[in-house]
Amino acid sequence: MTLDKEILDFYFNMPKNLKLPKGIELIYPYETFETQRIMQIFYERYYSDNLPRGFLVGINPGRLGSGITGIGFSDAITLEKFCDIPNNFEKRAETSATFIYEVIEAYGGVEKFYKDFYITAVMPMGLLKDKKNYNYYDDKETLSCLDDFIKESIDKQLEFTPYHRDVICVGQGKNLKYLESYNEKYDMFDNIYTVPHPRWVMQYKRKEKYKHIDNYLETFEKVLKK
Repeated sequence: MTLDKEILDFYFNMPKNLKLPKGIELIYPYETFETQRIMQIFYERYYSDNLPRGFLVGINPGRLGSGITGIGFSDAITLEKFCDIPNNFEKRAETSATFIYEVIEAYGGVEKFYKDFYITAVMPMGLLKDKKNYNYYDDKETLSCLDDFIKESIDKQLEFTPYHRDVICVGQGKNLKYLESYNEKYDMFDNIYTVPHPRWVMQYKRKEKYKHIDNYLETFEKVLKK
């Protein structure tokens, strides 16, 4: 089975009934016709092979980006502009997607990037609290509820994806801490490299954006050297 089919099967069979604390909602786009259509086009275009990929592991999908499109760090605008995938989603820019596609362009474009890398997240579905984005690690109860599901999700993706033994954590705080803890228990990666989260760059370090793009590119090289 090619990688695109493995990825789509993984996402289209996500559970909808995860136990979550009161007030925390699950973002579940995978039942909508347009999300399924776009994901099928995207993954069949870029992942219809069994080549090894480097992993970029984010936090969890946001409500304006992959919480709609189903594709990591992609929004309706970037999918049309860079991937030539017209879609019927509301055309709202998502900050992290904007930055990541600047990185992808600097790397050599979507064909080259997606041949070398696979974007996922520690928690593969988004979360909301009071209708705003929420992170899987924002409170201990939520993390405790999700811990088994997160491990299962990471394990499944490592099983179906030929992967480089070095991984890139997107986010330098609690997301990195979680991945390091996971790796201490299960020894799935040789090294965990880290890059700053795109939202942090765009919100706080926009004037230094190109320095951070270079950081991403240098980190990509480290993963692919092995």
